[in-house]
Amino acid sequence: MKYFFLSEGWAVGRVWASDGLWQITAWRRQPEIQRMNICLVEQQSELLWLYRVEDAILTVEVKPKTQVQVGTSGQAIGQVVLRRLMTAEQVIERLGSAEARCELQNIQSVVQ
Repeated sequence: MKYFFLSEGWAVGRVWASDGLWQITAWRRQPEIQRMNICLVEQQSELLWLYRVEDAILTVEVKPKTQVQVGTSGQAIGQVVLRRLMTAEQVIERLGSAEARCELQNIQSVVQ
Protein backbone atom coordinates (compact mmCIF):
# COMPACT_ATOMS: atom_id res chain seq x y z
CA MET A 1 0.00 0.00 0.00
CA LYS A 2 0.96 3.63 -0.54
CA TYR A 3 -0.24 6.74 1.25
CA PHE A 4 -0.60 10.50 0.96
CA PHE A 5 -1.98 13.35 3.04
CA LEU A 6 -4.65 15.57 1.51
CA SER A 7 -6.01 18.82 2.88
CA GLU A 8 -9.66 19.05 3.89
CA GLY A 9 -11.65 20.49 0.98
CA TRP A 10 -9.55 18.79 -1.71
CA ALA A 11 -10.59 15.79 -3.82
CA VAL A 12 -8.86 13.13 -5.89
CA GLY A 13 -9.00 13.67 -9.65
CA ARG A 14 -7.22 11.55 -12.24
CA VAL A 15 -5.06 8.55 -11.29
CA TRP A 16 -2.09 7.02 -13.10
CA ALA A 17 -0.71 3.47 -13.00
CA SER A 18 2.45 2.09 -14.62
CA ASP A 19 0.78 1.86 -18.03
CA GLY A 20 -0.56 5.42 -17.97
CA LEU A 21 -3.82 7.09 -17.02
CA TRP A 22 -6.11 4.74 -15.05
CA GLN A 23 -8.68 3.27 -17.42
CA ILE A 24 -11.74 1.86 -15.67
CA THR A 25 -12.63 -0.18 -18.75
CA ALA A 26 -9.17 -1.80 -18.88
CA TRP A 27 -8.90 -2.46 -15.12
CA ARG A 28 -12.64 -3.21 -14.89
CA ARG A 29 -12.85 -1.30 -11.62
CA GLN A 30 -12.17 2.00 -9.93
CA PRO A 31 -8.73 2.50 -8.34
CA GLU A 32 -8.63 1.64 -4.64
CA ILE A 33 -8.33 4.94 -2.80
CA GLN A 34 -9.53 5.13 0.79
CA ARG A 35 -9.56 8.02 3.23
CA MET A 36 -8.43 6.78 6.63
CA ASN A 37 -9.75 8.06 9.96
CA ILE A 38 -6.40 9.73 10.70
CA CYS A 39 -5.60 13.37 10.15
CA LEU A 40 -2.95 15.90 11.11
CA VAL A 41 -3.85 19.42 12.19
CA GLU A 42 -1.46 21.99 10.73
CA GLN A 43 -1.29 25.66 11.68
CA GLN A 44 -4.11 25.25 14.22
CA SER A 45 -6.80 24.87 11.57
CA GLU A 46 -5.83 22.92 8.43
CA LEU A 47 -6.77 19.23 8.48
CA LEU A 48 -4.59 16.86 6.46
CA TRP A 49 -6.36 13.53 5.99
CA LEU A 50 -4.40 10.33 5.40
CA TYR A 51 -5.36 8.39 2.26
CA ARG A 52 -4.39 4.81 1.39
CA VAL A 53 -4.02 3.69 -2.24
CA GLU A 54 -3.18 0.39 -3.86
CA ASP A 55 0.38 -0.37 -5.00
CA ALA A 56 -0.51 -0.16 -8.71
CA ILE A 57 -1.10 3.60 -8.38
CA LEU A 58 1.93 5.75 -9.20
CA THR A 59 0.53 9.28 -9.42
CA VAL A 60 -2.59 11.02 -8.13
CA GLU A 61 -4.03 14.33 -9.26
CA VAL A 62 -5.77 16.31 -6.52
CA LYS A 63 -7.77 19.50 -6.82
CA PRO A 64 -9.70 21.81 -4.52
CA LYS A 65 -13.46 21.32 -4.32
CA THR A 66 -13.76 25.12 -4.49
CA GLN A 67 -11.29 27.61 -5.93
CA VAL A 68 -8.29 28.32 -3.69
CA GLN A 69 -6.68 31.73 -4.09
CA VAL A 70 -2.88 31.94 -3.89
CA GLY A 71 -1.44 34.91 -2.00
CA THR A 72 -2.17 38.45 -3.14
CA SER A 73 -1.96 37.64 -6.85
CA GLY A 74 -5.50 36.28 -6.88
CA GLN A 75 -4.45 33.27 -8.97
CA ALA A 76 -6.49 30.11 -8.34
CA ILE A 77 -5.00 26.64 -7.92
CA GLY A 78 -6.43 24.29 -10.56
CA GLN A 79 -4.87 20.97 -9.57
CA VAL A 80 -1.77 19.42 -8.04
CA VAL A 81 -0.14 16.16 -9.13
CA LEU A 82 1.29 13.96 -6.37
CA ARG A 83 4.16 11.94 -7.82
CA ARG A 84 5.80 10.75 -4.61
CA LEU A 85 3.41 8.65 -2.62
CA MET A 86 4.52 7.63 0.88
CA THR A 87 5.32 4.23 2.34
CA ALA A 88 3.84 3.11 5.67
CA GLU A 89 7.20 3.78 7.33
CA GLN A 90 7.23 7.36 6.02
CA VAL A 91 3.70 7.92 7.33
CA ILE A 92 4.66 6.66 10.79
CA GLU A 93 7.74 8.88 10.74
CA ARG A 94 5.61 11.90 9.77
CA LEU A 95 3.04 11.16 12.46
CA GLY A 96 5.82 10.68 15.01
CA SER A 97 7.40 14.03 14.19
CA ALA A 98 4.11 15.93 14.31
CA GLU A 99 2.48 17.26 17.40
CA ALA A 100 -0.26 14.67 17.44
CA ARG A 101 -3.43 14.47 19.45
CA CYS A 102 -5.58 11.39 19.42
CA GLU A 103 -9.34 11.81 19.53
CA LEU A 104 -11.33 8.61 19.61
CA GLN A 105 -15.03 8.48 18.99
CA ASN A 106 -15.28 4.70 19.30
CA ILE A 107 -12.90 3.40 21.97
CA GLN A 108 -14.20 -0.16 21.52
CA SER A 109 -12.69 -0.36 18.04
CA VAL A 110 -9.22 0.20 19.55
CA VAL A 111 -9.32 -2.00 22.66
CA GLN A 112 -10.68 -5.17 21.09
